[in-house]
Amino acid sequence: MQDIALTNTDSIAKMSQSAIEKVCMFEQLMLTLPQVVMPVTHTLHGGVYSRTLTIPAGVVITGGFIQVPTTLIINGRGTIYANDENMEVNGYKVIVASAGRKQIYSAHEDTTGTMFFATNAKTVEEAENEFTMDAHMLLSRTHEHLNTEIITGE
Repeated sequence: MQDIALTNTDSIAKMSQSAIEKVCMFEQLMLTLPQVVMPVTHTLHGGVYSRTLTIPAGVVITGGFIQVPTTLIINGRGTIYANDENMEVNGYKVIVASAGRKQIYSAHEDTTGTMFFATNAKTVEEAENEFTMDAHMLLSRTHEHLNTEIITGE
């Protein structure tokens, strides 16, 4: 089999401890402000877990500390802060992202993002615990009534 080369694909590398600390400090500041609650759609199918979130225009979010490599698909317009750099998103973008990161996303217009990764998890809770040590802070845990789960045995 031939090697597959990624072309025209953005990536987020493992973040430095100082960059992660900056995101954590920003997150603590953001938690003092009124919070926007957004529904989360989970899909667990064929050994892949995905979670989709629509971020309204003008909203800034921080993610949990991600401990597994994932792929992100973002459709909208905004800015991702990761590793002391800003990545502009304008339209549809596929991003390969390393383990060891915690980002900030600022939505300039309504933006839908899906994160997914390969897993052996059998439940959404198991998948959330696998991808982040911050599972207790996820919107899907703090506002469980807004979740949509699609789980198949395939």
